[in-house]
Amino acid sequence: MSEKTAPQTPAPVPSDHIMGVYSRTPLAFERGEGARLYTTDGDMYLDCVAGIAVNALGHANPRLTQVLKDQADKLWHVSNIYTIPGQEKLAAKLCAETFADEVFFTNSGTEAIECAIKTARKYHWARGAPERIDIIGFDGSFHGRTLAAVNASGNAAYLEGFGPPMPGFVQAKFGDLEGLKALVGPTTAAILLEPVQGEGGARSWPDASLTAIRRLCDETGTLLIYDEIQCGLGRTGKFFAYEWAEDAAPDIVAIAKALGGGFPVGACLATAEAGRGMVAGSHGSTYGGNPLAMAVGLAAVEELAKPALMDNVREVAGFFTQQLSGLKDRFPDVVRDIRGRGLLIGIQLATPNREFMQHARDQHLLIAGGGDNCVRLLPPLNLTVAEASEAMAKLERACEAARAQAKATPEKVGA
Repeated sequence: MSEKTAPQTPAPVPSDHIMGVYSRTPLAFERGEGARLYTTDGDMYLDCVAGIAVNALGHANPRLTQVLKDQADKLWHVSNIYTIPGQEKLAAKLCAETFADEVFFTNSGTEAIECAIKTARKYHWARGAPERIDIIGFDGSFHGRTLAAVNASGNAAYLEGFGPPMPGFVQAKFGDLEGLKALVGPTTAAILLEPVQGEGGARSWPDASLTAIRRLCDETGTLLIYDEIQCGLGRTGKFFAYEWAEDAAPDIVAIAKALGGGFPVGACLATAEAGRGMVAGSHGSTYGGNPLAMAVGLAAVEELAKPALMDNVREVAGFFTQQLSGLKDRFPDVVRDIRGRGLLIGIQLATPNREFMQHARDQHLLIAGGGDNCVRLLPPLNLTVAEASEAMAKLERACEAARAQAKATPEKVGA
């Protein structure tokens, strides 16, 4: 397939009226199909970003597209004043596939995190321990952009300019179990973590550590919250990433991204015990769980839960792992480490990651940035081995370009 098609519409002119919070690349896409994206100029790119792990079933997935069209002809929105049958169906499906007993639907991942935090604190309040409000998070984490979410993450760059740190949030060091134990005390409500960090450089918690954290929570009456917004819903080859570990089930999980396959929807899942404080009036959302989102979400979850898709994730992830190991051996001056799990893959670089992303775009390959000078591969979960092989060929050429640039500008090596 050619990487160039006939131009269709002119590229848009950047607007002076968009709030300047994004550092965008000068690419504008007008259509997609599977793992391919097509620009307004007709160029084709292999997409290993998938909307930052959102388009888990690829672009313009036929089933999701048809479900959305069918629902759009019936009913868009009524609000949570009324019973929404689609919520009942999707919640039942999510609970059947997971640890959860109940679900609250949101419009985004950060809203799901907000609900998780409120649920944890209200749980202790309902048990007569209102002083237990502290949420322990970890360095390198990313939980969203609302004030509670950025305080839970503790990233100074995201907190700067938004006032003093909020009380009730404590940061632990990633991987330091002894340090974590020392932080858990009489005011601790919950431990919040991503089983595989996304923005933080695709760092994966060891399975034994998740089991140990679950045990710590049981011993101290602390709730365990997993943020599976990026790593969940099949991305690691299991429905949830924590499922690779034994006896590590959470009390609460926040999900979004792949849940709608591109349509904005999120959810907070909880056990009945963890959700005991969330009674009528405790929380709410105008748009959350509307008929459009529920129709698409149900179709997406039904597809994501299929064993054949999980098998494909594991097969393609195994191919990437093998091939990336070889790439690291051939380009040790460019690639320092391979991280992550399943199809949440991190490549830690010896050269600046933003420059490497441009080298990849020059090869018509889209990859995502990440912390700790990493880039991430977050392709659709139905990516084929042939497409993965195509991505590897493009990555190899990007490595060659990065090596050549590093030799020409040696002061940037290791930046």
